Amino acid sequence: MTPAHVNLKGKVAVVTGGGGILCGSMARKLAEYGVKIAILNYPKEFGDKVAEDINAHSGEAISVLCDVTDREIVEQAKAEVVQAFGKVDLLINGAGGNHPEGSTTNEVYAKEDVSDSEVRSFFDLTQKGFNHVFNLNLMGTLLPSQVFTHELLKTKGSIINMSSMSAPSPMTKVPAYSAAKAGIDNFTQWMAVHFGKEGVRVNAIAPGFFLTEQNRRLLTNEDGSYTERTEKILSHTPMQRLGKPEDLHGALLWLADDTYSGFVTGTSIPIDGGFMAYSGV
Repeated sequence: MTPAHVNLKGKVAVVTGGGGILCGSMARKLAEYGVKIAILNYPKEFGDKVAEDINAHSGEAISVLCDVTDREIVEQAKAEVVQAFGKVDLLINGAGGNHPEGSTTNEVYAKEDVSDSEVRSFFDLTQKGFNHVFNLNLMGTLLPSQVFTHELLKTKGSIINMSSMSAPSPMTKVPAYSAAKAGIDNFTQWMAVHFGKEGVRVNAIAPGFFLTEQNRRLLTNEDGSYTERTEKILSHTPMQRLGKPEDLHGALLWLADDTYSGFVTGTSIPIDGGFMAYSGV
């Protein structure tokens, strides 16, 4: 029997946001299969830790400072990657996040919220907040894709974008984030069509609810117990748990290895414990 994913050995993957919990875990898993990893992160020290961990476990990784909203910095990052590894086979657009001014305090409108200074209502959402979220998530996917696809065209490589369950069905409280992730789904399909005949595949992974440092205060209380919002999430998740970073690994390896997914492009793979399938009744 042929060992799984032997085709990945020697390939080069660029992982933006690779210093985070989810993308850091994805980078480590690829490294286990012999993929050379470039961690692009801002701030750089988070990427340093992931790269050091990979190298300490017989992998090969570098850490590169990269602000995915600044094209010039992304270009500089690409130059570092190509100098170090000579090519790029896979781009994972994992950088993303939210902004408090792009989120409401409460799930639904209440008249009294508008005059309450302690509550951020729909009318208190700011252009600054939306711009930040759209720049980080959507432009932060576009710019690395533009810069690194020049290399992917040479290797017939692929792109994996990071979507969300908030793309097909927007979560309450986070309109900016939900709209940005919906844009990533749409952009994934657009790029898949645009580069399809060139052999560059573009897909997305759409995690459900995973506990990360970015959302820890939203999902857990100070004592580690689940918040009311998390309990609501779990009640709508048939598998009755939050996702773990390793839950992403199967789809990651499948999409990264073109001997398994060579005819797969333009998809967004939900990894959500059945959340999208459940109607609530």
